[in-house]
Amino acid sequence: MDGREDAVAFDSSVFPPLLHQTIPEHFAGIVSQYGDRNAVIARSPTTSPEALTSSHVVPQAIETTLTYSGLDLTSNILAHSLRSLGVRKGDRVGVTLGNTPEFASLTYAIFKLGAILVPLNPGFNSQQVTAALTHLGVEVLIIGAVTDLAYKPCRGRSNLDCIRTIVPDLKSGRIESETVPTLKKVIVVDNTASHPHVDFNLAEYPSLTPFSELIPSGFHSGFQSSPSARPLVPDEPLSADEIINIQFTSGTTSHPKAAMLRHTNILNNGSLIGSRMGLVPDDTIVCPPPLFHCFGCVLGYGATVSSGAAILFPSPAFDPLASVKMVADHKATGLYGVATMYVAMLEIAAQKGLDIQSFKGHLRKGIAAGSSVPESLMRRLYASIGLEELVICYGMTETSPVSCMTTPHDPFEKRTRSVGRVMPHTKVKIVDPLDKSRVVDIGERGELATAGYLVMKGYWGDKARTEEVRIEEDGGEVWMYSGDEASMDADGYVAITGRIKDLIIRGGENIHPLEIENCLFQHPLIAEVSVVGVPDERYGEAVCAFIILHKGVQGVEGDEGVKGSVGEEYETELVGMGHYRGSITKEEVREWVRTKLSGHLVPKYVLWVDEYPKTASGKIQKFKLRDRAIKELHFGGGA
Repeated sequence: MDGREDAVAFDSSVFPPLLHQTIPEHFAGIVSQYGDRNAVIARSPTTSPEALTSSHVVPQAIETTLTYSGLDLTSNILAHSLRSLGVRKGDRVGVTLGNTPEFASLTYAIFKLGAILVPLNPGFNSQQVTAALTHLGVEVLIIGAVTDLAYKPCRGRSNLDCIRTIVPDLKSGRIESETVPTLKKVIVVDNTASHPHVDFNLAEYPSLTPFSELIPSGFHSGFQSSPSARPLVPDEPLSADEIINIQFTSGTTSHPKAAMLRHTNILNNGSLIGSRMGLVPDDTIVCPPPLFHCFGCVLGYGATVSSGAAILFPSPAFDPLASVKMVADHKATGLYGVATMYVAMLEIAAQKGLDIQSFKGHLRKGIAAGSSVPESLMRRLYASIGLEELVICYGMTETSPVSCMTTPHDPFEKRTRSVGRVMPHTKVKIVDPLDKSRVVDIGERGELATAGYLVMKGYWGDKARTEEVRIEEDGGEVWMYSGDEASMDADGYVAITGRIKDLIIRGGENIHPLEIENCLFQHPLIAEVSVVGVPDERYGEAVCAFIILHKGVQGVEGDEGVKGSVGEEYETELVGMGHYRGSITKEEVREWVRTKLSGHLVPKYVLWVDEYPKTASGKIQKFKLRDRAIKELHFGGGA
């Protein structure tokens, strides 16, 4: 802190210093230092026999390992192949893949060319993919034959229809697209072996380029003999200030935007994250969050590469069982996730009777991001699997992404009730949302803004929306306004209290959904909760709670019913190993809040749900929940 009593903080430390290299220059140094160490370990999906029909053979999980030298050589080959297809510096290359060795290698291949990596959510439908490619003028699209689906290993979605929507004639031998006129090549990674129910014979479509043509020998260590394994010299010199990555924002609102990030942005953010969490070359970090999102590619891949550590991808899309097995099989030292991922992993371990207590012998580090981690869950993670050095990261795509972060040595209270303090070479301030020139006092809530090396260059092709949030102020300093409501204490710890747009105003009183969510999350029968505001004739808005119950617990629709109960293993379940049983009524939910918080915070409406609509980073899309509540309550259901 700078000694003032207003909510401004900056880290003036000179260590670690900012890196002024390009990503390929920095990577070359890492390879020379850690070449023989493992960089990437990735598994293909597998599933249980009952998940597939009797006519299908269960795919075997294949594990691919790339050392740093192997990753360097593989990405060199891919870079030469892409250049032979016409990819040049500044070209946008769309990649829609899961967490695979192909994606890991393509990342550095594209960076070495000076082209711009455009990672797209594999879950996008054809309209979303078309819109993204058109908006950015993408010339090359690299896509999996099948999109792996979270929680559904080996039961993915064929991308043939999506590709046909963009390129209707796939047998002409050419790529011609009226909807994406810039598109010149569609490269397909054939992952159908992991999805036996999908019928997509790539050989039938000569317009498509098999990924295997880019690197025919596959992923192994015998690349030294290949001429294309030599380092690639880009067509033009690269600069650390140039755009190298365009990330689409997660979309907690309904309009994702394309944030332009530079070498300096993402290289330094990854490096500083790794430094603050204490990553070392001996670390093995299991990373279920997706590579197409900042969590996977910067907090995960960027942080491990800058440290010489290994990143482990347990499956192309999130599979809780595969994640737990990856930790066990490799005796991993770290595990990443959002709160919902951690809950799913604890629950699947309980269902399968897995000995996750043994993780305490090696597992200690991790990052939780994307949403807050309630204190009760943090304690379960400490007690059940030993994640005692779990840190919290906060940020946004537009800040590359992390601006605040806890440390492994922060007091437990700070690691559960805050997102830590400002990162090195970064400034944050909390301002009055209605008067951004006024910095609020310590402890007062306002809008969080960030300045420093990490601020994006802008939104691609959207000057108006860039100028709304990326504001140059007196002295020429550029501040990125988050739309997040936050407060700061006297020690510089920042607490995120919600989205400003998610604030519920009931009868003139401001209600912060996060306060109610944290309260309900502590109920022993509730697995997840999300709170939104819905229209109310009397008070303007009313509180509506969407609740996911633990497996084995029944939500009673009426307000009268059998009281909820917990099995004998209750104390064990709190650390992730037991089983719930019983039922819970909506009035019990209200009573829980009523006895712990003020009466005006009690939900008027309680809706039982099985899942939430989420962004790629695990953030709940509350605008969709609000729309659902309005629709259901309008017809008289759910109250």
